[in-house]
Amino acid sequence: MSVVERIKDQLENNQVVLYMKGSPDFPQCGFSGQTVQILEACHAKYKHVNIFEDPELREALKEYSSWPTYPQLYIGGELVGGCDIVIGLYQKGELAKMLAEAGAVAE
Repeated sequence: MSVVERIKDQLENNQVVLYMKGSPDFPQCGFSGQTVQILEACHAKYKHVNIFEDPELREALKEYSSWPTYPQLYIGGELVGGCDIVIGLYQKGELAKMLAEAGAVAE
């Protein structure tokens, strides 16, 4: 399976995917940590992918998404954006709606 096929597979099989530096329990950059905190505050069900564990994916995802930085949050297979965009959506109440519409909120 090519790296692009792996990315597509992850996005097709998970409603919410966070490509981040580190893990939710041990984020390895402040922006990834902030994004995790927001997802947790929204009670989001999501898959995380630690880009440090897969350098090939880390490089390919930049091209795939046309987004040069991490974290990258996807909902329903679509790129939402990075930390600043996620913060803005959260503050407006839009992120919670997007997650609920995707069926990605824990009961």
